[in-house]
Amino acid sequence: MADAALSSPANRAAPAKARVQNVQAPLWRNGLFVLPFLVVFVALLVVPLVWGIWLSLHKADAFSSGRFVGFANYVRLYNDKIFWQAIGNTFYFVLLTVPALAVIGLMLALALNSRTRTAAVLRTVFFASSVLSVTIVTLIWRIVFVPGFGLLATVYGWFGAAPPAFLSDPDLVMIAIAIATIWWCIGLPMMLFLSALQQIPGDIYEAAALDNANRWRTFRYITLPSIKRTFVLVVVIQIVLQFQLFGQAKLMTNGGPNNVSKPMVLYIYEAAFTKWDLGLGAAASEVLFVLILIAAMVQFLVSRRKGESA
Repeated sequence: MADAALSSPANRAAPAKARVQNVQAPLWRNGLFVLPFLVVFVALLVVPLVWGIWLSLHKADAFSSGRFVGFANYVRLYNDKIFWQAIGNTFYFVLLTVPALAVIGLMLALALNSRTRTAAVLRTVFFASSVLSVTIVTLIWRIVFVPGFGLLATVYGWFGAAPPAFLSDPDLVMIAIAIATIWWCIGLPMMLFLSALQQIPGDIYEAAALDNANRWRTFRYITLPSIKRTFVLVVVIQIVLQFQLFGQAKLMTNGGPNNVSKPMVLYIYEAAFTKWDLGLGAAASEVLFVLILIAAMVQFLVSRRKGESA
């Protein structure tokens, strides 16, 4: 009788249901591993973004959020010639640095993609500048560009010529900041390209050599398609980073002469922490966020379409 009760359909279904519940239960508990990341993400990214949007709609200072003014801060930005100049300076700087970082980083990676000791030492040398702080980088390049007794002035003096006034000439000051930035940031693109190049199977190059393919054809039809995604990644990362130019311009020129080297982040800093107009600074930061997002997405979509058409 007891055996019949144990073997009834209801008793057999109960353990099966329990097993199903036990299988599904850990899936909910796995969410606990994601919870710390979500807390940090919301606290450090989502909340500041929402707070910045809210602040940009208020007449705020360092002591109070002030009153709600709607889009008045954005209208003030639209009518501010210095703000438009800062936007132009930022785009000009991005055009100077991002292509150079991508191309030079790829060239260095191609040149140092070997397992020799010399290549390892040179990789370390080129990457070493990336670990320096912006203060040290600007100090080094101010010594190079300073007129009269700087390194560049000394080299020009050997030939009896006057050096260009990189830090005071409106046509050259952004180029000087771009040179310092490229020297500082070249390590990351180089290492990303090196990592991508080392993932390409050597059998493909051996097959190309058997077909008597020269270096240019090998680079064009094998290397470039293989590192296409890494190239897009490098460009997008550098667009995001270089749009945030601040330290180099602040320490090398302080935005001068006549605001020709003032980027958007320096404009935001001066509006929010020099003039204590937090609402205007928040509005400018939201405009910068939108510009970075648009530039990165356009670059990603264009590169993706080219890859699909190829």
